[in-house]
Amino acid sequence: MADVALGEGKRTVDRQRVVNWLQSYGVYAGVAALLVFNLLFTDHFASGENFRTQAVQVAPILIVALGMALAIGSEGIDLSVGSVMALSTALVSLYLGYGPWAALFVALLGGAVVGLVNGSLVALVGVQPIVATLALMVGCRGLAQVLLPQLEDVRNPQMASLGSGSLLGVPYVALIAGVLAVVVGLAVRRTTFGRQLLAIGDSRPAAQLAGLPVRRVLIVVYVSSGVLAAVAGFLATARLQASDPSALGNLMELSAITAVVVGGTPLSGGRVRIGGTVAGAVLIQLLTATLIKHDLPTSWTQIAQAVVIVCAVYVARERGKR
Repeated sequence: MADVALGEGKRTVDRQRVVNWLQSYGVYAGVAALLVFNLLFTDHFASGENFRTQAVQVAPILIVALGMALAIGSEGIDLSVGSVMALSTALVSLYLGYGPWAALFVALLGGAVVGLVNGSLVALVGVQPIVATLALMVGCRGLAQVLLPQLEDVRNPQMASLGSGSLLGVPYVALIAGVLAVVVGLAVRRTTFGRQLLAIGDSRPAAQLAGLPVRRVLIVVYVSSGVLAAVAGFLATARLQASDPSALGNLMELSAITAVVVGGTPLSGGRVRIGGTVAGAVLIQLLTATLIKHDLPTSWTQIAQAVVIVCAVYVARERGKR
């Protein structure tokens, strides 16, 4: 009996090690596997132009996922991010006549207002994050389509340069996404705000008893998520040189949640892994590109993302059983 118990204990320990490794490094292994597969079986994948294209396309996913990581780290969620992108592109189109900087300012202001409403509903009114942000997801998409009912060309030399230009071969939009990832990562790891955010996500009642400014931190989290989504909408508009509120940002919340969760940030909050989120965004883009390049319909991407989310949540749950 003792030998049986010892064997079961060893299997449990080995299983836990595998689970821990998957949550910590599984996303990087997934990225590496997709890279190897594409290098071997996808024509022209290793070209500089293809890597540049992938970098441009992953940038909006990453930027939105950074805000989502903050929301999930606080034991919340932000389903309105895709609609904020739509609102951002509508505002850019309407105010571009005053110059790209004015259009950017108005777009960021719109994202901040949406985030403020989300944060106020969650932190001050006590509405569940999924309910509050779902309401804004529907409302913002509708407002964007009221402001700009149809697709409209966005012709501006500065925005075109931002969307298609590069520095030392690295696209501007990818550089901006990288800088934002570093800023958010430092904010989470090195600032009082980051420590408070993680404490709130770990246990909001305990954070309140400890005297932490829970309401203020939550409002800042959702305002940050709204602003980041607006940045992503602005950059996507600059890249496409068109504004289409009915399409831009559709299902972006799914991609952002997938990137965050598969990157090792648990849905239960209390932890934020920005490096994992970056890798998760790259994984989502590589998965999408792989399916497209091998002539599979884009609907398969959504199925694949759903499977990835389920697997990541399962791994996180198993790790939480320790």
